[in-house]
Amino acid sequence: MILPIYIYGQPVLRKVSEDITADYPKLKELIADMFETLSASEGIGLAAPQIGLNIRISVLDLDQLKDDLPEYAGFRKAYINPHIIEYDDSETDTLEEGCLSLPGIRENVKRPKRIRVKYADEDFTEHEEWISGYLARVMQHEFDHLDAKMFIDRVSPLRRQLIKGKLKALLQGRYRCSYRTKPIKK
Repeated sequence: MILPIYIYGQPVLRKVSEDITADYPKLKELIADMFETLSASEGIGLAAPQIGLNIRISVLDLDQLKDDLPEYAGFRKAYINPHIIEYDDSETDTLEEGCLSLPGIRENVKRPKRIRVKYADEDFTEHEEWISGYLARVMQHEFDHLDAKMFIDRVSPLRRQLIKGKLKALLQGRYRCSYRTKPIKK
């Protein structure tokens, strides 16, 4: 089932998400719905708060990047209870990011190129590993959602001031996008 994406201003996007247990109700169905929602919105990552749930689940589908980044061909993965446990700040890069919860807003964000993460897969098998490259960036963006952060929190105060009008428009429900959304109630 395709779920609506919660838009900037929704309180759920600013609440820290909680870990879940393996007996979380209809977990496999939820993950399938998240992947279907992600595909319908043509995104590469979706975190549970973006569909109104403050639980620590993110889904990533980098397959659509395979023409430019062939190493991600077929990459489609769910992360349960993910946490970034270490940032390697020795190398960073700055790339443009966008977000399904912030339609029409794109900004350059500086992030570490390498992170250490722990998470469970769909079978609740625990993993801990170092991640680098573009996947590390996408994970940081999506896992930020689970910690009540958005990429706009990582831009300079000047850039934040320059996009203030766009953020206000989102709060007022003035935006266009091709996917189902749940704007803040006026």
